[in-house]
Order: sequence, then C-alpha cells, then structure tokens
Amino acid sequence: MRRRDFISVMGGAAAWPLAARAQQPGKLPTLGFRGTVTRSTWPVEAFAQRLQELGWIDGRTITVDYRWADGHAERILEFATEFVRSKVDLIVTGGNAVAAAKQATSTIPIVFAIAVDPVASGFVDSLSRPGGNVTGLSLQGPELAGKRLELLRQIAPGCRRLAIMVNVGYVAAKKELAQVQSAAAALGFDTVLLEIRRAEDIAPALEGLKERADALYVVTEALVSSNGRRINTLALGERMPTIFGTREGIQDGGLICYGASLPALFHRAAEFADKILRGTKPADIPVEQPTKFELVVNLTTAKALGLSIPPNLLAVADEVIE
Repeated sequence: MRRRDFISVMGGAAAWPLAARAQQPGKLPTLGFRGTVTRSTWPVEAFAQRLQELGWIDGRTITVDYRWADGHAERILEFATEFVRSKVDLIVTGGNAVAAAKQATSTIPIVFAIAVDPVASGFVDSLSRPGGNVTGLSLQGPELAGKRLELLRQIAPGCRRLAIMVNVGYVAAKKELAQVQSAAAALGFDTVLLEIRRAEDIAPALEGLKERADALYVVTEALVSSNGRRINTLALGERMPTIFGTREGIQDGGLICYGASLPALFHRAAEFADKILRGTKPADIPVEQPTKFELVVNLTTAKALGLSIPPNLLAVADEVIE
C-alpha cells in the first residue's frame, strides 16, 4: 500500500493535532518509518490507519517517509543515516533495525513496533524505565517457545526430532534459540541446530533435513521473514512441518504459528508515536508487552504433509488457511 493511499481530507485546521499546528508555516513534522522486510510482511496498514484516526494525516498534518530494507542489512543502517541527515522528528521501526537507529542517533525519538527482547538487545534500560530516546512494544517471542512446541506435539504427536533454524548473527534470535532448546528438552525432543547468517545459507541448511529431523522451528526475524516462501518450499520438499512465531510464515506456506498479533502491535505503535509527536519523551513511556496473541493454522499445508489437525485446535484457531 502506498502512503498516499492513507491520505484523507480533514475539516479544517481546528482538527489538526497541536504539535502539527505548532510547526512553522509550510513545514510538517516528519516521521521516518523503516521496515526491515517488505511492505506486505509488516501490517503497516494498522499503523497508518491508527495514525490517521489520531489526526496525523500524511501530506496534511504530517509527512511519513516509508522505507523497506527487504531483508538487506546494509539498507537498514543506510536508511537510519538518511533519516538522521534529513532531521526527521521521529523514527518508527522494529526488529534488528532498532540497534542501527539507536547507533545513528541519541536524540531523535525512536519507537519500535516489534522487538523480541528489547532489554537483552540493549534497546532500553528496562521495560518500565526505557531511558534514552527509545521505547516501544515487545513481541515476547522467547517466552512463547514452549507453547509453540506443545501445539506442534498436538499436531504431530510422533515428532521426536526438532530442527531449529536461527540467524545467529542476531542477538535476540539467539536468546529465543536458548528458550526453544530448553522447552524442547523438557518435552522430550532431540534438537538439530541449523545456523544461518545470510540467505545463501538457507538451502544448504535444509538439504536432506528429513534424515535428521521430524519438524522445523523457525526463529522469526528479518532474514527468515524475507525468505519465508523459500524456507517453506524447501521444508515441504523434505516433508517437514514448520512452526513460526508470526503469521507471515504461515501465509508463505508454513504449517502453524503462535505469537503476538502484529496488527495489534503496530496499531499501538501509532499511539506511541502520537504521544511523542505531542511532546512526551520516549524515556517516560514504558515498553509494553503484547496483550493479543493469535494462532494460525495452514490446513492446505497440513493436507500436503498428510497431517490431521485436531478439531479442538481448529476450534480455537484465530485463522485457518484453506
């Protein structure tokens, strides 16, 4: 969706946010939105819609500059540098792009819409007192690893060997890896580690996996999100059920996902942005944990793998892809 798609007409300057009216004539506040993957992967519509509801109309009361890295790490730092050079009023981003934004500026406010573990990643000092110029919303990803494996056990009760694909170049992903390994041991899974650092590592990691594992747990972050369709195609070729932490992996052909609702997080991120644009300091806005979670099952993939999804699981799923 193009940012101009979000433009609508308001009924006069009286409806404009106070922060926008305080700008110099002809100058609107600028928000730099930087996505680590593609527009279709992040629910940017939820962010833009909520921003508009709060009175921030792109092209009228604010300028929103959307940039997409498509999973390329070098673009992440490049965009951060450009935002700082152009003196945007606020940066909204997520995932491994937060570190680059924080590296680029200690003064421009930064809101992360998604982050696996913002404290361990060094984005904030603590959840209740972020400190500095950064705040946002946590995915609570690592803590959900056990729940995901319990769901996998329901679908594939014969599964004993679990492969875990992780981008070891991303600190937060390695923390989730530790949680997955711990939960797997408690549930009686043997684990196989598939380390990747770049897109070229994916195919070799999955080659012949059926001989070593019964299912694949994918630690979600920018690299795997931008290569989700490729991962699922290769996994399906190995007759391998896959489990993800976010829904884009399922839309690309994965079997099941359980995790925080991304649209809900991006909706809330717009409210964080609104507070900051109206004068609140990021250090005074506590990081929030997700309150809405979603379970998505891809029935088409289940049938292709010869798996039967338990009726009780289908009954509680937030979405079933057929």
